Amino acid sequence: MKTALITGVTGQDGSYLAELLLAKGYVVHGVVRRTSTFNTHRIDHLYRDPHDTDTRFFLHHGDLSDASRMLALVEKTAPDEVYHLAAQSHVRVSFEEPAFTGEVTGMGAMRMLEAIRLTGLECRFYHASSSEMFGSSAPPQHEGTVFQPRSPYGAAKLYAHWMTRNYREAYGMFAVNGILFNHESPRRGETFVTRKIARAAAHIKAGLQDCLYLGNLEAVRDWGYAPEYVEAMWLMLQQDTPDDYVIATGTAYTVRDFAKLAFDRVGLDWADYVRHDSRYERPAEVDALIGDASKARSVLSWKPSVLVPELAAIMVDAESRALAGQGS
Repeated sequence: MKTALITGVTGQDGSYLAELLLAKGYVVHGVVRRTSTFNTHRIDHLYRDPHDTDTRFFLHHGDLSDASRMLALVEKTAPDEVYHLAAQSHVRVSFEEPAFTGEVTGMGAMRMLEAIRLTGLECRFYHASSSEMFGSSAPPQHEGTVFQPRSPYGAAKLYAHWMTRNYREAYGMFAVNGILFNHESPRRGETFVTRKIARAAAHIKAGLQDCLYLGNLEAVRDWGYAPEYVEAMWLMLQQDTPDDYVIATGTAYTVRDFAKLAFDRVGLDWADYVRHDSRYERPAEVDALIGDASKARSVLSWKPSVLVPELAAIMVDAESRALAGQGS
């Protein structure tokens, strides 16, 4: 029975990954930040009384700014696999909080790598890199594309990405980077554009919201389905040798396209309800991110099945069901 340690377990990816690993028979330890309010709604369905002898899912308080705590957690849990997903991951927010983003998103990954090195533990390490590292490089982007980040978030992720490679090359660690392009689901945070659009479509249809304010409608993104992407994370750590992989669908849609698909799902014309607000635009925009996942397809035998039209439907339907449940 393998043991896994997941940072960022309360997030979208962390919750789907925990489900996947538990289904595969793992013991799963998740790291959560200590806050005054509960933020475990995505994983509450996985939680069982730790006194239950059959329990295989455990939560631990920890903060990526505390190197000694990360070291203690690695020593205590002795994982076979570490999945480092925790980060300040909102690109627009990173412009407002650049120092915090660098401290958590960049330095946090280094602290996890150093904790593993100091314990001498023979475990495998996954780091969640990001397509935002490519920034202004022309699409399609692949593992050999030049990194040109256009945000504090992208720059922080690039530091963490290179530190992961450095620890792999300098210390022989089994450390990999998953360069995941945008991936969404009904568990996406409400401030991220796809969830914001899906939620607005359902709320406007129900008469609970009048309009939706968005920033740049022309930004092109390669959106996939989060549950499929966490499977790619797991596959990377099952290989004989560590390497870095782009995970993407290879398809391109604008924010405008996603809005149209979402509002079409509830029988509304998006143009009647979407308004522009420059406050949601980035100081430096990334025009187009479209991934080439050929390497993952050939080496990992991974390929996506859910593309944007189905993804938009999944997310809008989930919002509509949630509203129906509130009214029952």
